[in-house]
Amino acid sequence: MANNTTAAPVISPGCATLDVNNYTCSSAFILPIINEYTWAPGTRAFLYLLTMVWCFLGVALIADVFMCAIEKITSKTAKVRIPDQNEPDGFRMIEVKVWNDTVANLSLLALGTSAPEILLSVIEIVGRGFESGELGPGTIVGSAAFNLLVISAICIFSIPDGEIRKISNMRVFGLTTFSCIWAYVWLSLVILVISPGVVDLAESIITFLMFPALIIGAYLIDKRPCMKKEEVVENGMVGISLEEKPETPVDHDQSHKNLLKLAKELGHESLDQGIPPEEAAKIVAAKLSENEHHSRMWYRINATRNMSGGKKLTPQVFSAFKDKLYDHTKLPEDEKADSKMALTTKDHTAGGTKAVVEFTAATLSVLENEKKVRIGIRRYGKMDTPATVRVETINGTATAPEDYIHLEEDVHFAVNEQLRQLYVEIIDDNEWEPDEFFFVKLSLPEKEENEDIVLGNISITQVTIINDDEPGKLEFAKPSIIAKESSRRVRIPVNRINGADGHVSVAWKTKDITAISGKDYQGGEGVLKFDHGETCRTIDIEIFDSMKPERDESFQVDLGECDGGAELGKIKKTIITIVNDEEFNGLVSRIVNLTKANMDALQLEDSTWVTQMKNAMNVNGGDIENATFIDYLLHFLTFFWKILFALVPPPKYLGGWPAFVLSLAVIGLMTAIIGDLATLFGCLVNLDDSITAITLVALGTSMPDTFASKQAAVGEKTADSSIGNINGSNSVNVFLGLGLPWLMASIYHMTQGTVFTVPPGSLGFSVIIYTGCAIAAIILLILRRFLKPFGQAELGGPKGPKILSAIILVSLWVFYVLLSALNSKKIINVQIGG
Repeated sequence: MANNTTAAPVISPGCATLDVNNYTCSSAFILPIINEYTWAPGTRAFLYLLTMVWCFLGVALIADVFMCAIEKITSKTAKVRIPDQNEPDGFRMIEVKVWNDTVANLSLLALGTSAPEILLSVIEIVGRGFESGELGPGTIVGSAAFNLLVISAICIFSIPDGEIRKISNMRVFGLTTFSCIWAYVWLSLVILVISPGVVDLAESIITFLMFPALIIGAYLIDKRPCMKKEEVVENGMVGISLEEKPETPVDHDQSHKNLLKLAKELGHESLDQGIPPEEAAKIVAAKLSENEHHSRMWYRINATRNMSGGKKLTPQVFSAFKDKLYDHTKLPEDEKADSKMALTTKDHTAGGTKAVVEFTAATLSVLENEKKVRIGIRRYGKMDTPATVRVETINGTATAPEDYIHLEEDVHFAVNEQLRQLYVEIIDDNEWEPDEFFFVKLSLPEKEENEDIVLGNISITQVTIINDDEPGKLEFAKPSIIAKESSRRVRIPVNRINGADGHVSVAWKTKDITAISGKDYQGGEGVLKFDHGETCRTIDIEIFDSMKPERDESFQVDLGECDGGAELGKIKKTIITIVNDEEFNGLVSRIVNLTKANMDALQLEDSTWVTQMKNAMNVNGGDIENATFIDYLLHFLTFFWKILFALVPPPKYLGGWPAFVLSLAVIGLMTAIIGDLATLFGCLVNLDDSITAITLVALGTSMPDTFASKQAAVGEKTADSSIGNINGSNSVNVFLGLGLPWLMASIYHMTQGTVFTVPPGSLGFSVIIYTGCAIAAIILLILRRFLKPFGQAELGGPKGPKILSAIILVSLWVFYVLLSALNSKKIINVQIGG
């Protein structure tokens, strides 16, 4: 407790002196470390508040290290064999976790999330000579209220409209919910009923032993030992669950297949849009991470790193590619084709400094009786100067002047003019002749060369003169086509020759050879229709990706009966051969390797001391390209903590235990400092410790959990990682955060022949109010699960009921804080426990 006395003069004979070491709020457990006698109280309060917020960031960062150590400890796996008739050896090797997920969540994970509150309570009692204080217990109750009421409200509201998230493991959730309510009922009984104002050794032992009892109960419920024997044998092995926790076994073969499939999909998009393989690999890694189940611990660590401008646990996709590729891969398959964007891979304009001129189309067709064909020419790029190009016709099978009139002239573009067109005259005769073609070529006049005008990709266009006196013949353009697997679709051209009069159609049908319809390609049949004057159509056949290293499979497409007077030409069938694309396979292989490297770099426990220091010194852990202004600001604010905590042994060493122990010790030191800062701040602004605890300290220690729960609510398919663990964490807060310091104090007082007193005061009132609010919140969550208007789920659902639920929960928290503060300030005087 801070010294709240004012400096008093010390009278000596003949002179008066002041004791500068005795001033308002002059002492706590550690602070102040320098004399602040001359400082204004307002300045001291502001600096204490600012330092406390900064220390909260520091605690979050060292908790990040602590969590990584816990992840290393609890992620230990063992390899087991399971029968698989599809494997050559008759079995498949998988990895299963040694730690049971429920035990890990309620022991080390709960300890990790609750460590600041627990250690604050322990340090306060030790610092006060094993006498009870208000800051530690108040923080535990206030943190529990914020977690259950405010975090639940945020999680309910943050789910996108129409979506829901349910608790999947209702058995464990039911136990932790009962345990959470019972913990505070028991707390009320101890300090108000059984032995008012006193906690004896038996009560403290029972409180502390409720922690292992909770873990054992949750484990038994999770394992369901009362199941029939044959069911237990079928569902797994002794001590290892294979069916109850689908996410626990790690099937590396399936993971590799998913990676390869996604890499191929991104490889196609990368080729289409010119995206670098490095960025495609980041997108693959981000997609894999997004679709993967993550623990609450993972979300807690990621939230902390987001709060400090640290290394993210998901690859950051460059914003320019995110809109084009990452969001595109999230679309359903039938929407992807419609959403593709054609991107130019070569910039002829040299950054807009040159005018580019080209034809609007590479091929044109014209019926002979139309007597002229329109040639379109466009300009883009630099538009603020005039441009001139030369247009010239060149003979093909059609010759001038028998079939068309030769053209050679200059075309002038005015300033800002984008499109010009000219016409080539076609000679219409009454003699039948096959389709003929000629070319039109663009060139730069000599005077325009070496200036700011260049030709585009389409500098030559082919014009086909179609005989319009017959319906024509229909045939394939080629008797065989090589289709690369990477194309995903083969376009089979069907030409209409020797006439284009009227509407005609032809039936087509696929036929398996070595390729199998439905497995290697999408076979079928159909009718291809040609409009009047139309000379070319295509049959599109979808090709399926294969995991085969070498591919050489064929199928056939036949043309059948014609309609509209047309006849079949010479090429009535074509054979399509599907082959590997070595260049594409190389691209996919590179994306896979880069993705694995990205995923390895995101591992929580695999960094070394050198890597830790590099990540600490660089914003976003070195990913500067995707760093925002906020990232730089947070990195600057937390730079000292990052460098300091980078000296903690990395979790990869000795199974993570050195990092676990040292980071826990640092958290203890940091919480002692925060406790002093909160006490001195409250003293300076005339705020009781009980009010400071349930507001500033509780909010500061709960901020990482708030962001983590919101991310888990949106990112996970269930509500277990977001709100499912809140009740368990709140229970652990009481059983360890109060049970451990009470046990220490009770033993101390027993050896001294005294009793350990815990004045009910504001703590008893706060516990009763919180218990009532907690029961109301649990009832609301139960109603949300079973009532249709709420979406029959704990999180999300229809917009109106979702907002209403969030408002109710936040209002309960405001009600709890307001009544607790009013009672502490004696504005409302409720006498509890004498």
